[in-house]
Amino acid sequence: MNKIALLTSHQKALSQCRLCPDMIPPVITGNAVLSEILLIGQAPGDKEGGLGRPFAWTAGKTLFKWFDSIGVNEQIFRQQVYMSAVCRCFPGKNPKGGDRVPNKNEIATCSRWINEEITLLQPKLIIPVGKLAISQYLPVSKLVDVIGKQMRTKVNGVELDMIPLPHPSGASTWHRMAPGKELLSQALILIAQHASWKKLK
Repeated sequence: MNKIALLTSHQKALSQCRLCPDMIPPVITGNAVLSEILLIGQAPGDKEGGLGRPFAWTAGKTLFKWFDSIGVNEQIFRQQVYMSAVCRCFPGKNPKGGDRVPNKNEIATCSRWINEEITLLQPKLIIPVGKLAISQYLPVSKLVDVIGKQMRTKVNGVELDMIPLPHPSGASTWHRMAPGKELLSQALILIAQHASWKKLK
């Protein structure tokens, strides 16, 4: 089987996953695209299930505005970048407001899928979005320690670059105020300068 067939088969199996009883399906995946770039979100929100794609609502509008500012629009991004996430189903609402944060067991259970994707795609650049996604790969106590930097690291035996982004949530002011605003700009410059990003068109 070629790589695209393997990836399609992987996504078909992923779409059937119901291993986490508190997670609310459907499973949300991006396009089965062979890409050197892997975007890793946190988990879908309540609107993504009905729309059937990741980052389809308010946070997505902000995220794609960022990418548009460095020369790649939403359509090109979705067609040419593999979009993954720490967890693929909606975790449900937090009684205190906002979405529930996936627990350690759910993250561990769902990690098998992303690990397969990294092994299959052999990405050269990972863009983790938000603290939950970043913390799966880098030690992070504060966003200021990692946003605006490019790190060389190894994930599942794959040597790659990692350029984290803050979460584009409307509930967060971090990326709209100093120093977050400036660090976000620096992170986007680093992404724009990356050889894999320059191949998108």
